[in-house]
Amino acid sequence: AGKGGLNLTHSEPLEKFLTRYGARQGEFQALLARFGPDALREWARELGVETFIGTSGRVFPTDLKSAPLLRAWLRRLRQHGLAIHVRHRWCGWDGYGALRFVTPQGDRLVSADAVVLALGGGSWSRLGSDGAWVPLLAGRGVPIAPLKPANCGFDVDWSPYIRGRYAGHPVKPVVVAGTNQEGVEFRRQGEFVVTENGIEGGVIYAVSAWIRDEIVKTGTAILRLDLAPDREVSRLIADLSRPRGSRSMASHLQRRAGISGVKAGLLREWLSKQDFADPALLGAVIKSLPVRLVAPRPLEEAISTAGGVGFEALDRRLMIRSLPGVFCAGEMLDWEAPTGGYLLTACFASGQAAGAGAARWLQSKQDVT
Repeated sequence: AGKGGLNLTHSEPLEKFLTRYGARQGEFQALLARFGPDALREWARELGVETFIGTSGRVFPTDLKSAPLLRAWLRRLRQHGLAIHVRHRWCGWDGYGALRFVTPQGDRLVSADAVVLALGGGSWSRLGSDGAWVPLLAGRGVPIAPLKPANCGFDVDWSPYIRGRYAGHPVKPVVVAGTNQEGVEFRRQGEFVVTENGIEGGVIYAVSAWIRDEIVKTGTAILRLDLAPDREVSRLIADLSRPRGSRSMASHLQRRAGISGVKAGLLREWLSKQDFADPALLGAVIKSLPVRLVAPRPLEEAISTAGGVGFEALDRRLMIRSLPGVFCAGEMLDWEAPTGGYLLTACFASGQAAGAGAARWLQSKQDVT
């Protein structure tokens, strides 16, 4: 987040915003009604951090830095009596319900009336989000969907030519399209990067859930690339049909279709030399080049994680029904969303809900006593 300017949220209408959470739109409709994008921006402003809307609709701090917001947030929390204990690893509960921690000073037991777990997914182990909590909660009977990579790259069986010459090259502009086994279609414009192993980048992350699930169902996913999104196929074929004279095919492609570099390399990956002499075939492939994706990149490389604690295990306060007084928030819940501010917004919204739920839980216990 610090390197990317801290994309806090997105400015699009809430109705469209909610669609980014796919099957979990219903759950997030309630969460974002209590603490949505506008509330998040106001919270940052109260901490002294103004925000702005970028050309893409994404919302950032005006200075594009995460540290000032984090410092102001921690300062406010400490003013309210927060104590931060570092180098503590939670290891579950003991036989009497106390929380077990491993610390540099040895094992430690802590009894608590309310606990909010915000332990992250499994894709940032070097920062502590390693998914080690999964067996701890599963052992207590909490239903957990397996953790899977989200907003990730995918493996492609590139030829040595592509790996050696174009790894690291961006493909832009490009439209990616696909159709799953149920006939559901999508088209997204953006850009991606060719890697030694396959492809990654913004437009791939946006459709990564579809790709990943299609690979699970069928073993592979076919993504179709429109390498000339601003040109109609009929115009493209007409332009390519014009005589090229003494010009090379590479020069002809660049002049007549605007195709060069890595885009031309991708065409050579699937077309023979003879195919390039057929304007109709060449134009059709430029507009719909099939790329076979065979596997998602490892969880450790993913930006975020799908899977986690099922919402069916939680009440509306995000308390685990089978573990009274234990609340969950953030990426450890079973949801996913693309990059663009949707991830952080969901984490803040669920955190606010879990915190408020824990406060109400404590109040209810005091009222009883």
